This record gives sequence, structure tokens and C-alpha cells, in this order.
Amino acid sequence: MNRPILETSGLTREFRGFVAVNGVDLSVRAGSIHALIGPNGAGKTTCFNLLTKFLQPTRGTIRFKGRDITGLRPAAVARLGLVRSFQISAVFPHFTALHNVRVALQRGRGGSFDFWRGDAVLNRYNGRAQELLNDVGLSDFAEVQAGQLSYGRKRALEIATTLALDPEMLLLDEPTAGMTHGDVDRVVALIQRIRAGRTILMVEHNLSVVEGLCDTITVLTRGKVLAEGGYAEVSRNPDVVAAYLGSEHV
Repeated sequence: MNRPILETSGLTREFRGFVAVNGVDLSVRAGSIHALIGPNGAGKTTCFNLLTKFLQPTRGTIRFKGRDITGLRPAAVARLGLVRSFQISAVFPHFTALHNVRVALQRGRGGSFDFWRGDAVLNRYNGRAQELLNDVGLSDFAEVQAGQLSYGRKRALEIATTLALDPEMLLLDEPTAGMTHGDVDRVVALIQRIRAGRTILMVEHNLSVVEGLCDTITVLTRGKVLAEGGYAEVSRNPDVVAAYLGSEHV
């Protein structure tokens, strides 16, 4: 069994007395696809924000590849290879799809995005940017402004820009939210392709996606871990059924 790449101990976040994440112990194995699921308000996205340092924990620790990253800032965590997507699509609306991905690829040049460089320098990224667009089903939309794309295609573009950073661990927050059935199938196939050499932690409401993709599932409710295991195990857990459907369905 692969070693853990990301671990939390007693991870807690309080907001003026409200405990959104409460003592979460999480262990994500390297090379796995691990899902965080739970009913609305369970603390899933707050947990993501803590892991990627967009929020600081009230208590607890976070370790990535054995290193304590609890006090680091988001950019430092990303440089270590822990990169996330967002529940709300985050793209440059007035850039083409190709240029959105190219900006992410330019990050490899160092601290500057080199906006002032000439086309001769920056066009060398176009081939790889087009490959990433092809991977997410956007090959025909390379020259379309991102703001003109449908919601599902914006989400696919965001995944492409995230992959451009070549992360060792990828955190996907609702990667199929708002997508058509065809878009969902395309993104699931993409995640299956990119898992080689990567670890993926995802928040996902579509349980059929979770069932088909994930090695391990952690169920959160009211900020606490309710259950953990494979899909067959957690889907039969009466506490999980009660959390999703109410105790009368158990």
C-alpha cells in the first residue's frame, strides 16, 4: 500500500463559535483518487480551503509529503505541488481558451508571467496548451474567449489550466458540477487518464462519478468524519444513509 502523501491531524476551523471543520484526521495515499463527500454544509469545501491554505486552521496540523505545511501561504503550497481547482469557475474571461492555458504554462518560467514578452517567446507554449485543451474536449474552442464558453466548458478549461501546473497532487472541488452528461463523461475519462503519477483528492456530489473513480471515500457530516472506506462499504453504512436521506430510510 502506498504511503500517505497528505495527512491532517485534528484539523479544526471555527467561525465565531461555529465549528465548520471539527477534528478531522485525514490520510490520502500517494497515487490514489480519494473523495470527500457529504450533505450540504458538511464542511467539504472548508476542508479544501484549509488544505490549500486559503484558510488557516483554528487547531490541528497539515502535512504534505512529510512536511508540515500548516503555516504556509497558498502560493508556497502550490509550488510544493499541491494545486486545486475551485467550485466556481476561475478563468480570465477576456482571454481565449488557449491563452488561459498558456498563462498557466508560462508559470514554469519562474516568478513572472512574462506578459510583456513577444509572441516569438510565448508561442512556444501553444502546442502544449492545445494538447491540454484537446484532453478536456475543448480542441474546437481554442480561439474562443473564455467568457463566451458555456459553464461546463469553463469548468473543463479550469481543469486544463490546473493541469498545466503539472501538480503532484490535484484537489478538485466539484469538477463535474453543472455539466451535461456528455461533459461529465469526458471529465471522468480525463481524470482517469491523468491519475498516473498523481494523487487526486476531490469533492463531488455526483455519487456515480465517485463510485466509478475513487479508491477511498471519506464522508463528512457537520464538520466531522462520519465514515471512510471504499464505495461499497460507505454506501451501505446506515449512518451515511441517515446523513444523506434521513433516519427513516435506514
